[in-house]
Amino acid sequence: MLLEQKHKRLLRIARDELEKSGTSSTDADESALVIAKREAEVQKQVALVVGASRGIGRQIAIDLAKEGYAVVVAAKSTSNASTTSPFPPDPNSSASTISTVEREIHEAGGTATALPVDTRNIPSVNLLISSTVALYGRIDVLIYNSGAIWWSSIQNTPFKRFQLMQQVNVEGLYGIVQAALPQFEKQGWKGRIIVVSPPIYSRFFRGKAAYAMGKVGMSVLTKGLAVDWEREGKKDMAITSIWPAVAIQSAATQNVEGENLQDLRKPTIFSDAILEMLRSEPADVNGCLELDEDFLRKRGYKDEDFGKYSLVPGAKPRRIMPKELPDLRVAEQDDEGKRVDSTKLRATKL
Repeated sequence: MLLEQKHKRLLRIARDELEKSGTSSTDADESALVIAKREAEVQKQVALVVGASRGIGRQIAIDLAKEGYAVVVAAKSTSNASTTSPFPPDPNSSASTISTVEREIHEAGGTATALPVDTRNIPSVNLLISSTVALYGRIDVLIYNSGAIWWSSIQNTPFKRFQLMQQVNVEGLYGIVQAALPQFEKQGWKGRIIVVSPPIYSRFFRGKAAYAMGKVGMSVLTKGLAVDWEREGKKDMAITSIWPAVAIQSAATQNVEGENLQDLRKPTIFSDAILEMLRSEPADVNGCLELDEDFLRKRGYKDEDFGKYSLVPGAKPRRIMPKELPDLRVAEQDDEGKRVDSTKLRATKL
């Protein structure tokens, strides 16, 4: 079904191009152009962006497509993009869905497929991975941007809300990464994973501990998987976390208005930082918990380069993250002691 839809999409594009050329064409001409486009897509690197229906995730998907990636746009929300009006919709509204993002990318000349997923449901997650591979043959980049937010004290965070955050944030990430690992293995352990999660420091817990439990858990996964890959010699794999140094205009900041808008940046700073991560050597970013601005500075950006990201022209948005963050390494970092593998222990008892 998916492959049939892909063929129809390529055929539609081929017909549009032949029609615009003003020359008469035959079925053979159409077929040849479809084959050429299919072969061109095979040459592209494939990026799966989970949580790409609006806001930051949408921007990441669009900018990856501009960079030449074939992008799988994944999230829960779908719509009839052909009837969406006005188009494109407000990127931070519910009118922006994976369907409209797919259309935006297509109309800009990029390659994209919208695939719905519920990250709380493992069969849905597994289907997303298998469908991506069926369509494009591989996964080069996996980006996890899905997230549930509730910023309040533990006393004022209902248990159901806490469960939702754990399911979407840390459990969803764990599920999608675990489902993707066999595909990375088939590819000779060559690939990148980008996680939208924060550096680990105590101030982050203040006033939102229930939320922080899941988000920091995502960062622990980044650190832990990176250590395993380093120990196992998987030098072409890297997993990196990224977080905004300054608040970014998105669905999460949609209630910000008036003079407070000057403290927001455009989401393009986030996608630019991710693209720089993907251009970096795996060893340079594996296991890093990065802030978008700080990482771009490492890549040569200067003070004057950040003005273009201010939502309000000329504004200097307030930094919300610490300038210095704790180093989580310890002196005994490389001392593993007597390692225990529960899988092997269980096998001996069977």
